Amino acid sequence: MRPATGGIPLRTTGDERPPERDYETWRARYSAPTPASRVAIRRAIRQLRRHPLFSVILPVFDPDPALLAQTIEHVRQQSYGNWELCIADDASTNPAVREVLHSAAANDPRIQVTFREVNGHISAASNTALSLARGEWCALLDHDDLLHEDAFAHVAREVADHPDAGIIYSDEDKIDAAGAHSNPYCKGDWNHDLFLGQNFINHLGVYRASLLREVGGFREGFEGSQDYDLALRCLERLRAD
Repeated sequence: MRPATGGIPLRTTGDERPPERDYETWRARYSAPTPASRVAIRRAIRQLRRHPLFSVILPVFDPDPALLAQTIEHVRQQSYGNWELCIADDASTNPAVREVLHSAAANDPRIQVTFREVNGHISAASNTALSLARGEWCALLDHDDLLHEDAFAHVAREVADHPDAGIIYSDEDKIDAAGAHSNPYCKGDWNHDLFLGQNFINHLGVYRASLLREVGGFREGFEGSQDYDLALRCLERLRAD
């Protein structure tokens, strides 16, 4: 289990971790895409020996339609193109949500959508989305998450560098409606004791699909902590390295 990044340097030193008061300056220096960085990422993707398929697991229930559309678009705009988006709508009551999902599936063949007839909550919806997945790896996404455009490119490189890994995780932060970023969480190498106190895998967590199926996917009844429960059960089957 090694940390990947959503567009910031894959390997940083301690003095590169951003002070909260100057986070936007740090993001502009390390995270903002540039023409040169986009060329470098495309070159790095071409040089990968394998291009694993990432299945993005997205349970949906009555989100703000505009935020949902943004989430989907951030997946579509990934610089790494070998992905599929597996969406399970958990009987949303807002007709506009269904419109967004139908439109997304019609505009991109990599997007699969299934509509559950009965609301079963997030664990059941996530398992429905997982049942659509064909990829070797599954990335867990919430219906209001946003991804850096190079997130999957960095994950693909980590997969290439660490072929025995079962889980890959990234740094994360928060973004508000005005687009302001805050609360950066720049994560270190694997720390089991720390993980027992907090789910620092969380966003973006990418799991080997066979591992998810081996543990039986998400457990119903653990809503609100379903990702933490899933990670703990997966960790029981992985070496710490």
